[in-house]
Amino acid sequence: MRVEEPTRTRSVVALLSSVFCSSAALALLTTVLGKQVFDLTGSELSLGLLGLAEFAPAALLVFVTGTLADRIERRKLAAWGLAAQAVTIGGLAWYAGTKPTSTLPIFLLVIAFGTAGAFSTPATRAMPADTVRAERLPWLTARQSAAWQGASIVGPVAGGFLYVLNVRAPYVMGAGLVLVAAVLILMVQPYRPHVPVTRPPGGMREAVEGVRFVRSQPILLGAISLDLFAVLFGGAVALLPAIAETRLGVGAVGLGVLRAAVGIGAGSVTLFLTVRPVARRVGRVLLVTVAIFGLGTIVLGATTSFVVAFVALAALSGADSISVFIRSTLVPLVTPNEKRGRVLAVEAVFIGASNELGAFESGVVGQLLGPAVAIVLGGAATLAVAALWWSTFPALRNVDRFPAGVDRAGPEPDPARGSTGLANG
Repeated sequence: MRVEEPTRTRSVVALLSSVFCSSAALALLTTVLGKQVFDLTGSELSLGLLGLAEFAPAALLVFVTGTLADRIERRKLAAWGLAAQAVTIGGLAWYAGTKPTSTLPIFLLVIAFGTAGAFSTPATRAMPADTVRAERLPWLTARQSAAWQGASIVGPVAGGFLYVLNVRAPYVMGAGLVLVAAVLILMVQPYRPHVPVTRPPGGMREAVEGVRFVRSQPILLGAISLDLFAVLFGGAVALLPAIAETRLGVGAVGLGVLRAAVGIGAGSVTLFLTVRPVARRVGRVLLVTVAIFGLGTIVLGATTSFVVAFVALAALSGADSISVFIRSTLVPLVTPNEKRGRVLAVEAVFIGASNELGAFESGVVGQLLGPAVAIVLGGAATLAVAALWWSTFPALRNVDRFPAGVDRAGPEPDPARGSTGLANG
């Protein structure tokens, strides 16, 4: 049964509020952890290892977490995962106050944080498509992106100031925000309640269904892999603590402001998307914005000016917000609901690889060649990826409009016939 409009409105507010709280906590945590680990080690490689520690659990557990998101009520799974993340942040708060000299406990707690996130992420990412009608998903995605980008501004700035006042304070705030997010996600009443899969477990065949479905859909494969390789090479944000310290000469507050530039640029573009969302030439816009992301990364690596670095971060993050909006709308709409958890678990691994594994790659190259060279080379590689995907994935390039949505498993979508609302342009 479909819920009434007032309940649906409350559910949307609860979902967006949960996204804001959890995203602000993650942005705060990323800023503070990067600063603390770099202060302890002075090593760019250690910054990359932080990303690897967070990414590894999602990759190792992908076939388990996606299946659970299709078999368990998603809001409960998301809430339990968020609650477990709050516990690990509490552990980081305790350790930060002990005047640590070793990073090993930090990395172990980050692995635990990533493990909890591996279970909550597929469920959380599937919930917007469960909460509103398919034709309203672009509307909700734009507002979800706005909530996330707003959190990307608040989180780093708060983290930087709190870290200066008391090293434990940002972690305590982060744990509190994640707990609030867990409570809010339980308040969401889906428009079409998720009906958990009740057939007997299908073993590995069922678990890998998400991978098979992505491989069978050129549009999905192109969109998800584009994000993987573009951000994998262009993961400049991971090196911001080193850039702020060695090239720009700013401390924790300056680092927080640079982190906030990411949210300011992306947030400004996202607010525009809430008014004028991308509706035509979706595939071409996606590829062009990835190229702009690469150009902004090159400028960031080449400059020694704090102002230019701030502008470059705002520009590249604004371009990235458009690509995130397109992918976040496109992927669930071409995926049947009963496969959505497994497909989004696969996508989460790709995103994690692009962000966390990209941070590791940037850390390794930064350690070998210096952070500036690593960032410039990464931006150049992102440009090359955008050009390669333009020619390799014509199905993605020629997507004109978002599809109308897939409610249940059925025949493969055929963009040429317009059965999913995709048109060749």
